[in-house]
Amino acid sequence: MASPRTSVTTLVAASERPDGLSSAEHITTLVIVWSAAEPARIGEVAVLASNGMSSMLGRGEGDDADEPRLRFFRQRPSVLAPTEPFASPGLSRRQLLVHPLDDGATVERVGQCGLEINGERCDAGNVRHGDVIHLRNELVLLCVRRPAFMPPLRLFPSAAIPPFGSPDAFGILGESPLSWQLRESIAFAAKAATHVLVLGESGTGKELAARAVHALSVRSKKAFLARNAATLPAGLVDAELFGNAKNYPNPGMPERAGLIGEADGGTLFLDEIGELPSELQAHLLRALDSDGEYQRLGEAQTRRSSFRLVAATNRDPSALKHDFLARFTAQIELPNLDLRREDVPLLLAHLLVRAKKRSPEVAGRFTRFDPHLVIHVVRQPLPGNVRELDSLLWKGMAESANETITLPRHLRERRDVSDAGPVERPEPTLQEIHDALAAQGNSVPKAAKALGLSSRYALYRLMKKHEISEP
Repeated sequence: MASPRTSVTTLVAASERPDGLSSAEHITTLVIVWSAAEPARIGEVAVLASNGMSSMLGRGEGDDADEPRLRFFRQRPSVLAPTEPFASPGLSRRQLLVHPLDDGATVERVGQCGLEINGERCDAGNVRHGDVIHLRNELVLLCVRRPAFMPPLRLFPSAAIPPFGSPDAFGILGESPLSWQLRESIAFAAKAATHVLVLGESGTGKELAARAVHALSVRSKKAFLARNAATLPAGLVDAELFGNAKNYPNPGMPERAGLIGEADGGTLFLDEIGELPSELQAHLLRALDSDGEYQRLGEAQTRRSSFRLVAATNRDPSALKHDFLARFTAQIELPNLDLRREDVPLLLAHLLVRAKKRSPEVAGRFTRFDPHLVIHVVRQPLPGNVRELDSLLWKGMAESANETITLPRHLRERRDVSDAGPVERPEPTLQEIHDALAAQGNSVPKAAKALGLSSRYALYRLMKKHEISEP
């Protein structure tokens, strides 16, 4: 296997890419999301020729010099490293003829292994971006559109780059372009001497991102304190944040430094900051200025804390008090799993490794995933993101009889009834949004569910688009 630091120029020539293909151009690729014989290849991509030339997928190098071979690569920032030909004995040497289209590809089975496209058995068919090719019980490929090349890393440290397909030094896992963009955004925020706002749906890893910001910053040797803002008692928020003097407000009350005092020199992470009422957000404004001034309850003197606040919310940022939001000059937006589906199989494998460490008696016997489980998680919406993926994994383990984790029974039954893939719902209209909010008593989470949206975060985006103020 070629070194991952092989020059891009050499690799472009090796893959016979046409001249003039720029790093900004997006192309159609096939990503390996499951392999029976070579599971370490999950995440590798095949770049479909933009010149319209067909290529052959199969085992080994191929016998016909006039028939281009579909080559697979490990794509990373500034790197497109070729990998070895398939060695799986279950694949024919000439297995699948692939012809590129503007928005996908036409595939034709020429080998012995059966072919399914999105669960439908066939001998040939068209695949579009988001579709799945299953060479029966041997290989599963996901068709995606992604940049031809990823730009080089500017700020993310090379020492933290993990082996292909593994979590990095901060626990972030993914080989998709969005995952590498996320790492760069985190590194930028870490180097900036400013407070940080992390945006993302539930289960996208907001605390993980916050810890990475801390670890990559000059504050990494100091404290990292984490609290959920939604759990701060309404009447005690000031005491929790700023602390209190001894015997205040009641005799015998011990002196407390407060979260801001304890985080001096380090990082304070407040999750669900959008749940903090606007009047309480206002209490933090002075402490968030450059001097970090604050007062403990019951004290007259002013204290200072050189802390960084990393706050997280699954709300639209416009839901925050405008002058509070203005203090966060660095923002990180976490992509949900629906936007980086090629990372889902890697996350699933990582969650199994974690389950084995935590519960070896339960998870220790499992060694692989049924391909239909993988097909499900790369095609169906996962509104709960990693939490939902983890829940599905545990349900699968609970129902699986041998070392292979299968699709949970209720999802198998649903697939047997209809395997038409994700339901494409039209975007709700302005009137439908108003009606849903009114019917649900202005509860955004309930209205989002009634509208069939993946999360309340999706409804917040639509409300912002239509300039609907938050109830």
